[in-house]
Amino acid sequence: MRVKAMCAAATALGLMAAAPAPSGYLGEALPNTYKILPPAPAPGTTRWEADRTVFLGTRKFQDTPRWKMAQGDVDSAAILKDLSCAVGVELNKANAPKTTALIFKAGIDVSRATNLPKDIYKRPRPYLTDEGPICVPKDAALAASPDYPSGHNTWGWTVGLIMAELAPDRATEILSRARAFGEGRLVCGVHTLSAVEAGRLNGSIVVAALHGQEQFRKDLDAARAEVAAARKAGPAPDPAACAAEAELVAKNPY
Repeated sequence: MRVKAMCAAATALGLMAAAPAPSGYLGEALPNTYKILPPAPAPGTTRWEADRTVFLGTRKFQDTPRWKMAQGDVDSAAILKDLSCAVGVELNKANAPKTTALIFKAGIDVSRATNLPKDIYKRPRPYLTDEGPICVPKDAALAASPDYPSGHNTWGWTVGLIMAELAPDRATEILSRARAFGEGRLVCGVHTLSAVEAGRLNGSIVVAALHGQEQFRKDLDAARAEVAAARKAGPAPDPAACAAEAELVAKNPY
């Protein structure tokens, strides 16, 4: 996710009106993720061919419930809504303003951690290498955005790790759903397996660095109390919808 996309997400969450230049928690403390992540697979290598195999194999999901779930996860601004079954309540600006603000601020660091390796590797999206349907329009903007690492999954895993700390009794459900959020990019056909896996590692790098920042830790403590109150107040998400989602999450797509 680019900083521009994060601003759009923040506006959608109601956190920003006119968007001034945002700043995250890390500043110069942001690790150089290009030096930490494994390199993007090169054509002809085992990892490259494995990515192609997974892309072609997951085209079978077109128009299935898992495909529709992946389409629902495309909107990165809806990440907290996507995690509502896992958390036990839908968090938003009204019932969790400190939490949503923390998530957005960390998202700026997510963008920066993703942009550097993306811009260096410039790996094409999988549907540009092999023919196959994807769950979003094949427009020029998507084609121009590199595949590796997945910014969407860096974001989803970062939020998942944070929310697992804020609701530790739901950590298994939250991290399972966050994993499925990233795997939806495989189902959707817009990222390779290696890009999704790198996004998960990238998110872990970001969260590890965030814990070194005093302001993040203070904001996390405030959010923890807020999430507990929101969960107590409810309402809980629809049980039937959550059961259907859990069934999809439990099935690995590749």
